[in-house]
Amino acid sequence: MSKNNLTILAVDDDSINLKLLKSMLNKSGLAQEVILAMNGSDAVEILKNRDDIDLVLLDIIMPIMNGIEAIKVIRADENLTQVPIIVLTTDETKKTEALEVGANSFITKPIRGNDLITKINDVII
Repeated sequence: MSKNNLTILAVDDDSINLKLLKSMLNKSGLAQEVILAMNGSDAVEILKNRDDIDLVLLDIIMPIMNGIEAIKVIRADENLTQVPIIVLTTDETKKTEALEVGANSFITKPIRGNDLITKINDVII
């Protein structure tokens, strides 16, 4: 997997945040495709139906299925255990829990482009 043609799944219940993430990723040159989902349930569905996703950017606080629940479901699927997950949240207290259930890294909102790129480069080998 090359670092400049990643397929990235961005998950956030806020459409403005999704647009911002997509814009940052497109500007960075890292992503060849950015797939958007509005909750953890949709994200899990997309991951189960596509085997080309290189990275998940996952909000924690969402309706239907939150980020912590989504990580648990993703990590329980043996086909998805290797997909890196970077958690995005405003709630610092969720950081430890997210990492304990299987997130690879953590970004506090509001997200700055440089932080995002650095974190992606850290988790993509």
